[in-house]
Parts: sequence; structure tokens; C-alpha cells
Amino acid sequence: MPTAIYVDGDACPVREEVYKVSDRLGLQVFVVSNGSRPIRPTGRPLVQLITVEAGADIADDWIAERITKADVCVTSDIPLASRCLTKSARALAPNGKVWTPDNIGNALAGRAVSQHMREIGMTTGGPSPLTKQDRSRFLSALDSAIQAAKRG
Repeated sequence: MPTAIYVDGDACPVREEVYKVSDRLGLQVFVVSNGSRPIRPTGRPLVQLITVEAGADIADDWIAERITKADVCVTSDIPLASRCLTKSARALAPNGKVWTPDNIGNALAGRAVSQHMREIGMTTGGPSPLTKQDRSRFLSALDSAIQAAKRG
């Protein structure tokens, strides 16, 4: 089964990096979004843009239903990363953080705490902007995840 890369595309700041890796390695890429932020076609034959209907978690559901243990998911969405890990796929964040069964539980718990803090009116802030080091770390993590996925 060939390795594919699934990209949670609505707010992914590293799509271009994924496209370059796809070009270099000949891997299929699925960029999944709900269309709220149109993604420009790439003209690359291995990159398929998937637009799902608007709604909470519809893009995540599309990815989670199709991803296999031979694949890699790029996402900032911790619950989606968890769903991918459940299917033995690899998952990593755009900043290069690799999600594993050992760290996803704490990340889910932290997300729940942050969500509760927002619900009671506290300001929690958003993610930091991506740095050159983050992009470099992402590319290294993506290469490692792809090699691990290919090995099975």
C-alpha cells in the first residue's frame, strides 16, 4: 500500500513544504478543507484538493475515514491527530511536533482545559507564528514520518 499524505488544509501553514516533499518522493497528497478558505489549485498531479461541506469536523471525518497505517497526517487539530494514531497512521503538527500514543493524551487534556478556560471567559491566546526553525523541524519530522510509514 503506497504512502499518502493527508493535510488538514483549512489553516495549514506548511502546504508548500508538503507539496515539495510530494514532488521529491512521488507521494499522493490529499488537502482536505471545508471551503471556508479557498485553496488555490497547485497544478501538481499528485496533489488532490478535497472540499467537503461546511460543518464541525467534516474535514476531520473525511481524513479519519480514509487514512491508513501507511499514511501521514499533517494537522494542528489534536483530536484529529488522535483519531489518526488510533488507526496506526502517523500524525504531525505544522511546527514539527510529532504526535504519538505517549503524548497525545496530555495534549487532549490540555486542549480540554484551554477550551474550558475560553468558555468561562478567560483569554488563552492562540498558537505562535511559525518560525524558520519550525518549518525546518517540520520538514525533518515529515521525512521521518514518511520513512516510518513506508516501513510499516
